[in-house]
Amino acid sequence: MDRTGGSGGGSDRRQTEESKPLLGEMSAPEGNKMGAAPCRRTLLHCNGMRYKLLQEGDIQVCVIRHPRTFLSKILTSKFLRRWEPHHLTLADNSVASATPTGYMENSISYSAIEDVQLLSWENAPKYCLQLTIPGGTVLLQAANSYLRDQWFHSLQWKKKIYKYKKVLSNPSRWEVVLKEIRTLVDMALTSPLQDDSIHQAPLEIVSKLLSENNNLTTQDHESIIVAIAPLLENNHPPPDLCEFFCKHCRERPRSMVVIEVFTPVVQRILKHNMDFGKCPRLRLFTQEYILALNELNAGMEVVKKFIQSMHGPTGQCPHPRVLPNLVAVCLAAIYSCYEEFINSRDNSPSLKEIRNGCQQQCDRKPNLPLRLLHTSPDLVSQEATLTESRLKPVIVTSNEIHVEVERNNTANQKMTANVGNDSEPNLIDCLMVSPTCSTMSIELSAQADRILGCYVEILKMLSDYDDWRPALASLLQPIPFPKEALAHEKFTKELKYVIQRFAEDPRQEVHSCLLSVRAGKDGWFQLYSPGGVACDDDGELFASMVHILMGSCYKTKKFLLSLAENKLGPCMLLALRGNQTMVEILCLMLEYNIIDNNDTQLQIISTLESTDVGKRMYEQLCDRQRELKELQRKGGPTRLTLPSKSTDADLARLLSSGSFGNLENLSLAFTNVTSACAEHLIKLPSLKQLNLWSTQFGDAGLRLLSEHLTMLQVLNLCETPVTDAGLLALSSMKSLCSLNMNSTKLSADTYEDLKAKLPNLKEVDVRYTEAW
Repeated sequence: MDRTGGSGGGSDRRQTEESKPLLGEMSAPEGNKMGAAPCRRTLLHCNGMRYKLLQEGDIQVCVIRHPRTFLSKILTSKFLRRWEPHHLTLADNSVASATPTGYMENSISYSAIEDVQLLSWENAPKYCLQLTIPGGTVLLQAANSYLRDQWFHSLQWKKKIYKYKKVLSNPSRWEVVLKEIRTLVDMALTSPLQDDSIHQAPLEIVSKLLSENNNLTTQDHESIIVAIAPLLENNHPPPDLCEFFCKHCRERPRSMVVIEVFTPVVQRILKHNMDFGKCPRLRLFTQEYILALNELNAGMEVVKKFIQSMHGPTGQCPHPRVLPNLVAVCLAAIYSCYEEFINSRDNSPSLKEIRNGCQQQCDRKPNLPLRLLHTSPDLVSQEATLTESRLKPVIVTSNEIHVEVERNNTANQKMTANVGNDSEPNLIDCLMVSPTCSTMSIELSAQADRILGCYVEILKMLSDYDDWRPALASLLQPIPFPKEALAHEKFTKELKYVIQRFAEDPRQEVHSCLLSVRAGKDGWFQLYSPGGVACDDDGELFASMVHILMGSCYKTKKFLLSLAENKLGPCMLLALRGNQTMVEILCLMLEYNIIDNNDTQLQIISTLESTDVGKRMYEQLCDRQRELKELQRKGGPTRLTLPSKSTDADLARLLSSGSFGNLENLSLAFTNVTSACAEHLIKLPSLKQLNLWSTQFGDAGLRLLSEHLTMLQVLNLCETPVTDAGLLALSSMKSLCSLNMNSTKLSADTYEDLKAKLPNLKEVDVRYTEAW
């Protein structure tokens, strides 16, 4: 069978693949005879079609041996040709059949394939392609032209990749290797195959080449990086290549390759990477890249511009993965700074040992002095006479780490309650440091100190973006830093800026993250409060956190109870110094009957009367108590309806005009009242039915009602702006038997939760909500 050229019909003389460059034109020996019928070779040019790389598939196979005698010519004619169906697999080294019989009894190695061609037969089945092998030809027939082309490109790709692996596995001259890498990259970029492995395969070949050859010069490094740069624009580098990039960032941080080549690669990683846990070297490469930027002359200014480029020019970052990935990189880098101390924990007591003081000296290596601490007798007197009442601290010495740990009376009580408990103790219990303690220090190496400063500064930058702050606060809420970092004065002092940004943000989803994730665990609020490990001021940050949390705390009464139990001393001390927020806190504790002990109440009153602002607020409290007593005096109507368009001020004026101790049913429907009126509603002792239909009463008001009006039976919230955040608070109102949430932002999950927690609920209206 003769082969003719393309559509012009002339003979097409081409050299074989073995004698041409790997990326050269496809060619075949001249005058090759395959059978009786003539065939025509069709050249495929890039026509915009895209194909997925085939790994396996069904196809018809026919093998033709080159005729050597007249009889063999007759036997190989098209009239006696036999086709076999096979399920072929394109492995890394060969083409094999799932049923190794007949023509495909033995697999065909890519090294044995001399050429791959598209064929168009005359008066014969269409959609064929030809594999030229020594001593014959393998014909493959697909079901249609698209599948034929897909098989053609997949076979070509597998064959060339196999050759490149062999060529680059034993390099002799690096200038030749570099040329082959460039042609390999060009082949991947121009291939009509559209598959992730098309660009990943060359990167893996180069990655293996670099891992097996460690004697390259810096110039060779940069030449290879520049050569593979086009593939990195849309693909993550494989692990070994990441390690190579990390090495280059460390050794040549001022190289232009870092800026020009690595920048788009890192940007892609931060925008699209979903899990650094599965790709830890991508994270390490990102860390080293940022550190290389910090080594430039402009230092952190360059890093700041990089963060700005990742966020974008608008007020909202369009890439949701950027912030979590940046935070993951920062956390890993900060952890690495303390890795020496973390790895030497066998030489130092664990937090449980510090807390319980029960480990025997013989259980540890002998070079660690450990002196356990006895507690201070009283928390309030401890805060009032701080320097006199402090006893011997725990000193933990491990190489260069010296941590002073102070434990108060509250910590001792918790320790007694948790004897035998295997859970990890709270950070505050283990690292309780007095605000004036200045001897605590962790000495880091110069390199670790630079890394720590760089990545803490990045956390500060992230906290400056309003759209990133809620997610950043949520990510940092569990305190994802090692205990050694929290014992490091420099770290907690630098991180204080981030906590301040959270405390200044009026959005509840931000400042609520200052509290712990769950009960029994410590949060940033505890760490930066007086007596906490990170507190280095006179309680200014603590007062700011209390002020913002009191404005929208989920359960104000519960929050006051926690302050009274754990932070009453610091609150009284700050109130004594004239802090208005703490004066308000003490007044609320008295107003809500948080303090049961009479002596403590008298001490709080004395503290309030010792300052002008405290005296004024205490007098206002006394006036409110007298009004409340008059309001709750028995008498007055049992039912009351406010006129439409009434406001919060109108309700306050009405309730201050007489006694409403008998008021059981109050309707504020179609008025203009807001959540602010909840402060007046909670003073009605007999209230059982409340109608807030079509008002502006919101989540904050619901939270307050749920704490105080526990005997409420009927509540109408139809057409109010309440959401799940406020409706969830109703779960504490066990007496509710009728609840109208028609036309609110109630979700199905919240509705199911309320039904489970309100056993007396008989009538409920959820029409025109998600739960309907």
